[in-house]
Amino acid sequence: MTPRISAFLVYSIAVTLVSFCIPFSDAAAAVKKKTASGTYKVTYKKNKARFKAAPQVADLDSSGHPNLLSHAAIVFDQTSGQMLYAKNADNAMPIASITKLMTAMVVLDAKLNLDEAVVIHESDIDSLKNSRSRLPVGTAFRREDLMRLALMASDNRAAAALGRTHPGGAVAFVEAMNAKAKALGLTNTRFIDSTGLAPGNVASPQNLAMMVAAASAYPQIREFSTTAALHVKLAENGRELGFINTNSLIRSDGWNIGLSKTGFINEAGKCLVMQAIISSKPVVIVLLDSWGRYTRVGDANRIKKWLESGKVAIATDKAKAV
Repeated sequence: MTPRISAFLVYSIAVTLVSFCIPFSDAAAAVKKKTASGTYKVTYKKNKARFKAAPQVADLDSSGHPNLLSHAAIVFDQTSGQMLYAKNADNAMPIASITKLMTAMVVLDAKLNLDEAVVIHESDIDSLKNSRSRLPVGTAFRREDLMRLALMASDNRAAAALGRTHPGGAVAFVEAMNAKAKALGLTNTRFIDSTGLAPGNVASPQNLAMMVAAASAYPQIREFSTTAALHVKLAENGRELGFINTNSLIRSDGWNIGLSKTGFINEAGKCLVMQAIISSKPVVIVLLDSWGRYTRVGDANRIKKWLESGKVAIATDKAKAV
């Protein structure tokens, strides 16, 4: 069983973005593949984003800054090292599944065997928030597959399994997460678990901008977090599992996104972080505690329009070096 299950995402690699430098619109429109044994059918499909518009507000406020509804936000220019926009940037707050970016970095830093089979255990079931997962208990997946599902579909059971199977277990994994945060200079960041379900996972937007910039240096994180969609047919019962990226902007032709992660728990609100190429420059966007279902998408689009307008200089009173 293990070899068949562990191979279920192999062919998805060919249809995802290998580097943030490749515009998403260059990806294949639709690809259907089968493993050599015919065990799995993995389908990747690039669809246009389907989401309702965020509340209608002006793109810019009276000061000429993007009119953002998120409680906290950062726009960070990776090339210049400048924070172009900041709102409540230094306040540590719950970050929900944005945590999974650190989870992925710790897994990759540990240089564990990504092909190793990891069996989903009952202890990986979320008993804190009772979030759902379609990864069956007792089923084996490659460690790499679990990392992909944790990043693109924000699967909490996958992230829990990654932490549990780290050398020393979940406790050692969280220690490694906090050690990595310290090494990156994230002084307003603390991790409690590998999923982000615990509200004790906190960071300031300024720290998250630095964390996203660090995560964008990992090719696997860039690729896995921007996978648009996967459909997996399990051999045991013929059940098909469909996964889509939790960031609808990934499926939008207007965006060139190199890294993405969403998050939500009640304590954190709707969250979104991205590394994207806008006006030919790599930019990090952090949006925390967005109210409503579509506000973070609307805020991201307003930031994009602002950066493309050429009026960024009017926000220099908020700019500071990171």
